[in-house]
Amino acid sequence: MSVVSKVAVVTGAGSGVGRAVALELLEAGWSVVLAGRREEALAETARLAGGGPPAPVVPTDVADPERVDALFAAVRERFGRLDLLFNNAGSFGPRGVPLEDLAYEDWRSVVDTNLTGAFLCAQAAFRLMRDQDPRGGRIINNGSLSAHVPRPDSVAYTATKHAITGLTKSLSLDGRRYGIACGQIDIGNAATEMTERMSAGVPQASGEVVAEPVMDVADVARTVRHMASLPLEANVQFATVMATAMPYIGRG
Repeated sequence: MSVVSKVAVVTGAGSGVGRAVALELLEAGWSVVLAGRREEALAETARLAGGGPPAPVVPTDVADPERVDALFAAVRERFGRLDLLFNNAGSFGPRGVPLEDLAYEDWRSVVDTNLTGAFLCAQAAFRLMRDQDPRGGRIINNGSLSAHVPRPDSVAYTATKHAITGLTKSLSLDGRRYGIACGQIDIGNAATEMTERMSAGVPQASGEVVAEPVMDVADVARTVRHMASLPLEANVQFATVMATAMPYIGRG
């Protein structure tokens, strides 16, 4: 009797944390559906996976309800079930723009991607996990250290990451009756395209510009893999993984 691998959807899988987590899960034997806006970047993630069954690529804008429905319909059609959603897709928005100058369109774009997109994917995952046999599954939301403390000029990103914490708690509660576990990983300064500027220096609460330490994004991926590997009777509700020497403890 062949062993059927567990099935995961990773959003934002074309780069950064999403790519690292997708590759880690693939290496661990998961079947991983790669979702994101850029088909070419998703295809590169699939190529980097090397051997094993090819990872399906499903171009998706998580802020578009129809595209999200199509993503999870494709998962249902191909695999018949879903064991894990890594809700990772996100946007920081324009950098260095003071709150009073932030355009409504930029605020809305960040909220649509980071919060509404995470909700839409979680809702679709709930429906699939609720109805499948055996029932249940796991959702891991990508929060941020900004879910605890903000950086200067980051109101849209920070507000949405605080909201992700509320989403995580509500999903955890509402998922109990369906055997759906939900946790959150808050990441600080993983070395990705998004954090390349950390080494050159980023604004601090004091007004100074200071270079900050970063950590290997693979350490984040291994943490997500651990969270995902737990039986549904156990859950890592919140995990913080950060560069040890970054200014978070004592920030400000």
